[in-house]
Amino acid sequence: MNPRILHHGARHGVTGSCHQLFIDGDQSVLIDCGLFQGAETSPDGSAGADRLDIPFPVSNIGALVLTHVHIDHCGRLPWLLAAGFRGPIFCSEPSARLLPTVLADAFQVGVTRDRALVERYLQMVEARIRPLPYRQWHTLYRGADTTCRVRLQRAGHILGSAYVEFDLSGKAWPQRRRVLFSGDLGAPHAPLLPAPRPPWQADLVVLESTYGDRIHEDRRHRRERLCRVVERALEDGGTVIIPAFSIGRTQELLYEFEDILHRQRRKPGRHAARWEALKIHLDSPLASRFTQLYRELQPFWDAEAKARLRAGRQPLSYAQLVAIDGHDAHLANVQRLARSGEPAVVIAASGMCAGGRVMNYLKAMLGDARHNVVFVGYQARGTPGHAIQAFGPRGGYVDIDGQRIGIRAGIDTLSGYSAHADRDDLTRFITRMRHLPAEVRLVHGEDEVRAAFAAHLIHATDGKVRVQA
Repeated sequence: MNPRILHHGARHGVTGSCHQLFIDGDQSVLIDCGLFQGAETSPDGSAGADRLDIPFPVSNIGALVLTHVHIDHCGRLPWLLAAGFRGPIFCSEPSARLLPTVLADAFQVGVTRDRALVERYLQMVEARIRPLPYRQWHTLYRGADTTCRVRLQRAGHILGSAYVEFDLSGKAWPQRRRVLFSGDLGAPHAPLLPAPRPPWQADLVVLESTYGDRIHEDRRHRRERLCRVVERALEDGGTVIIPAFSIGRTQELLYEFEDILHRQRRKPGRHAARWEALKIHLDSPLASRFTQLYRELQPFWDAEAKARLRAGRQPLSYAQLVAIDGHDAHLANVQRLARSGEPAVVIAASGMCAGGRVMNYLKAMLGDARHNVVFVGYQARGTPGHAIQAFGPRGGYVDIDGQRIGIRAGIDTLSGYSAHADRDDLTRFITRMRHLPAEVRLVHGEDEVRAAFAAHLIHATDGKVRVQA
């Protein structure tokens, strides 16, 4: 029999990931503890974005395992500690380096900006972090009747991301069980990161399904489309605004732009001179800190990125990249780009336009047809990003800070930059296991997407896998 799993988030949506695996009676382990975002709901059906409390007992949770450090997977950690959780926090080695910066920012935004309290909180967290190397088993629990081991494997979503394998054995599990939580799986050929490889086997897989109903563009075509969008701005004298999460997507975009600029220098195109003068504005102090951490974690980059380093290139640090730090400099940049007609690319948080510096660019530029907004990631329902993405191409409007703004800027969505696996990638993750799982439980996807992907996966496995949507 498979072990019991309770889903405390991301069961009927794509945020708030939190799953509880029972391994020996009431003894359990928690996989992720993330924030709800947008209009998505907490498990009891109430509005989720401001649901920060932990509505389940934590006394029997022996450890927390984090798949990665995106806020929808780790953002409720302060409230988990406040609820009494005192166990270790297991994650990959890169995640252990990134996590304190993520949590410090989340704590300052969601709890307090009191520096002393933030430092105390971080000390509590850092004392519990237990970095695990990839591909090595670690004994998480050993009781009279049960032994539970855990292993992290590269997930290819952001630096440090992992899917988690649990191995259950002992008297309570005479037929040992392998349980896998996918976390967020990345798309193959994502910049900087090795692609995820399916495991040898699993009995039960808890699988994300964010893009289980669609196929992404391939890498070559997405770069071509990004070039076309930017060149349209070069001709129109406008700014390309790219809302992007501070960790993961931002670094991939910086890497991609470095490659475009490099190719323009090697084989100049019609707009080569303008590309040479184009500035890439990184307007996010948090993203700048993460970019520096990414540079320090080069041993975890993929072979392609390492080859560029050996060739003398700097994929995350180049002459045309301009980092904007202070708030006054940010406001001045917004005003200058909105008025000057100087072509530029701006990468700014937040990724779903639910706050952050990108909002000032949107307020200043959405009403001007010279500019373009490019979405490169998922926009949860109820966020301004979703409204702009849905209604902008029809000439609609969006409400930002109580102000109704008509959308005249161009709106583009480049699905090929998604950090999530698409339908075929998710399918291959299951079908390329040497031994198919008996059951796949779909999470981290909207209801209609999970239903569509469940039907697809059942067909792809000839009905050999039980799929629960």
